[in-house]
Amino acid sequence: MSLALTVDGGRWRAHLRAVTEATPGLVPVAKGNGYGFTLGRLARKAQWLDDQGLSVDTLAVGTYEELPEVATRYAGNLMVLTPWRSFQPPPDPAVSKRVIHTVSRPDDLAGLLEAQPGARYVLELETSMRRHGMTAPQLWDVARRLGGGRLEGVALHLPLATGSGHQVEAERLLNDVVAAELPTTTIWVSHLTPAELSTLRSSYADLDLRPRIGTELWLGDREALRATATVLDVHELRRGDSFGYRGRTSPRAGHLLVVSGGTAHGIGLESPMGDSGLRSRAAVVARGGLDAAGLTRSPFWVGGKQRLFAEPPHMQASMLWLPGDALVPEVGDRVDARVRYTATSFDRVEVV
Repeated sequence: MSLALTVDGGRWRAHLRAVTEATPGLVPVAKGNGYGFTLGRLARKAQWLDDQGLSVDTLAVGTYEELPEVATRYAGNLMVLTPWRSFQPPPDPAVSKRVIHTVSRPDDLAGLLEAQPGARYVLELETSMRRHGMTAPQLWDVARRLGGGRLEGVALHLPLATGSGHQVEAERLLNDVVAAELPTTTIWVSHLTPAELSTLRSSYADLDLRPRIGTELWLGDREALRATATVLDVHELRRGDSFGYRGRTSPRAGHLLVVSGGTAHGIGLESPMGDSGLRSRAAVVARGGLDAAGLTRSPFWVGGKQRLFAEPPHMQASMLWLPGDALVPEVGDRVDARVRYTATSFDRVEVV
């Protein structure tokens, strides 16, 4: 009676191995909801990859608060992607020597080393994302007055690949790093394509590029993953019958299907569109028309078709509208759910 993620274990593990073998220096990223798998499971899989002899010596997490869940399941270095701030409580002493902090502002380096003498850290250089990071002149200034702690490299968090300009930006940033003359050759970088990574490694052979990868690693083989919901109840409706919290009425004869999965799981909570193209905008307009009519597409598929919400999803269940000619599943059946794994919390993850 749950929203479940079923994983083809053999296929998934083969994919994890293939990506790691093809990406020397790979740093798995485990953050947020663990890409749907949970943080603990991803930490165990990162350890498994290292135990397979694939040299996975560092795991990246999103925040300091995520460290406890992964630290007992993975034995290597733990890089925190969120930059260190003075109001951040120090990590548990049991894991502090394994933690690599991200320093994104010049003044924070002195604060980190004062709070945690001997801390390990990377200096983050600002990219066109402009989320965190120092400008090139700030990096050069910091490089001239390093002292204390253990510099582990420079971090670059690039935006997603956007044509040839992405490669140009990566090259410009690496030139800025080289010009800083830091006592390190390690570059921790996010969102390089395999082709870009190969080209940069050829052009900057003296640098050790460490790609931090999450989505491509954990979710790269979607055929190994299946999200399903359990049918909890089925009700036959006649035209005009009322249902739901808001007393809506059935527009015609059909069935009301109650399935597991609601707002507590992330169902029906839509993220802003990442694509600003004309086609995407047209899709938004079309969905707006459905919303105005009281109809919204759900992520649930029944009988080979994407079904409509009968009303907004509840906390742990959703009510779907099935027209009269649809094949009606039985209570206990499982139906497919096509969800964003990074925004969905599953009741159960089954590795088969």
